[in-house]
Amino acid sequence: MSDIKWLSRVPLTIKEAQLLVSETPESEFIDSELLGYSFVAKRSNYGGIEQRWLVVQSQERKESDLRKLSQKIIKDLGKSKSALKKISSEKFACEADAMKELSKISKQFKYHQLEKIEVNLITPKQQKSEKEEKEEAYYLISATIIQDDNKINKDRLSAGRFILATNVLEESQLGNGTMIYEYKRQQSCERGFGFLKDPLFFADSIYLKSPERIEALGMIMGLCLLVYTLAQRLIRTALYEAQLTIKNQLGKSIDNPTLKWIFQCFQAIHIVTFNHQTQVSNWNQDRDFILKLFPQDCHRYYQVVT
Repeated sequence: MSDIKWLSRVPLTIKEAQLLVSETPESEFIDSELLGYSFVAKRSNYGGIEQRWLVVQSQERKESDLRKLSQKIIKDLGKSKSALKKISSEKFACEADAMKELSKISKQFKYHQLEKIEVNLITPKQQKSEKEEKEEAYYLISATIIQDDNKINKDRLSAGRFILATNVLEESQLGNGTMIYEYKRQQSCERGFGFLKDPLFFADSIYLKSPERIEALGMIMGLCLLVYTLAQRLIRTALYEAQLTIKNQLGKSIDNPTLKWIFQCFQAIHIVTFNHQTQVSNWNQDRDFILKLFPQDCHRYYQVVT
């Protein structure tokens, strides 16, 4: 595939990518022609392939990520306090056991850490009588929870950031701003492949042994996706031009329904023959309205009622 020109998103599981999104200063970012986006261009040789990396920052996504981060910090504080409270009431036989357990729970803290750690020896009171059992000495933990500013600042800095990569090294052939634009255009295609993997269509239940049949199924599913996308675009365009809406699953009026929802609206329709008369069951005004948004070629399937 060395001759193929590609543009892809870099997974943030890669250490090099993690460092770039969490350590690149805000001052290095340049505003993109695409409103709300800024970027920093880098070079990488990941996997032995020379490539251009673009660290992109979305302002809208950054604001969303920062709101989520605040919620995560509050949630982590609650968990940390609960864990510390539980361990503070435990009695330990020695100081080493206490520190080992403390180290174990502190690793679970994501945005907090412990300070003012003390392990205190508690000596039991002198026995009052011979009948009382002798109580042995034990150790108790005392500590304070504070925010881990290093971890929080890293996540704040990386908020709203992602990395795009391409093997088109010359910016004159593929500009930095164009990389962002072309990547955003891929999203509609990616959502389409999500449709192909939807359990509703049972594609994963088909077993094929030979590579030729797998290729054939891939071709058929690709054509299905093409028809699905064209039909969805058609009905959305019709609604937009007529300034009309339909109800979604929650009963809310929308002008951008998915074709999957349209399929669900037509699921309960059946052709019934009774006393030599054929008619369509469960037909109603809502379905009639949706059908009229499609071209005349689609109407012949329901010619009994149109």
